[in-house]
Amino acid sequence: MTTYSDTKEFEGATFVKSSFKGATLRFSDVSGVTMRSVDVDGLDIDSHDLFFGSLMVNGVDVVPLVDAELNRQFPGRELQKAQTPDGLREGWVAVQAAWQTTVADTPPSLVDAHVEGEWSLAQTLRHLILATDAWLRGGILRIPQPFHEIGQIFTGAGEMGFDLSIFRIEAPAYEEILAVRAERQQLVTDFLATTTAELLAEVRENPWGGGDWHPTVGDCLRVILEEEWAHLRYVRRDLARLR
Repeated sequence: MTTYSDTKEFEGATFVKSSFKGATLRFSDVSGVTMRSVDVDGLDIDSHDLFFGSLMVNGVDVVPLVDAELNRQFPGRELQKAQTPDGLREGWVAVQAAWQTTVADTPPSLVDAHVEGEWSLAQTLRHLILATDAWLRGGILRIPQPFHEIGQIFTGAGEMGFDLSIFRIEAPAYEEILAVRAERQQLVTDFLATTTAELLAEVRENPWGGGDWHPTVGDCLRVILEEEWAHLRYVRRDLARLR
């Protein structure tokens, strides 16, 4: 099977009576794509950025429908958008309870298992450590070097100029991952316990740099909640397939 990587040769192209059956697109830009009279049986779309735009199917924007269904499947997920300290605290409790169930129910044999190159449960927990470090320790608390060495960095970080030497090369033991993860969860719990509306409104810098966005403390906390819910969905999806 042919692989196309880092190419723009298809931008603006028109495909007529062409077959993409079984094709896989990863980390690719398909915004603005128009599809007419196409067979979409079994089409599987997974986009973390889905909720920042629209997705039209037969003239209907299905994004609000998908959002509502995910809220139904994951009770408390709607609180990732909470604007008050109490709402954020309630949302954090809900997502941590959901994660506790998933981690406890996963047998040791599946902790490091992958589905089609996706992160394993262990790697996902390491990425959530990274997310907490970036948005709480870095973004909110403004610690100069906020990252734990076992954090799982995202794809493309090196190309962005991020210093990857911070992170350990060899994979940590699962027990260490759980211990550091618990520490980071407690940091968020403790911070939320004393958070006020005034503090949520304070402006911070984007911990990943670049751009003109200057998030508030509330924005940073909402990013943490979004990361937690999104990766919980990914892990549960993949674990269901592995089982």
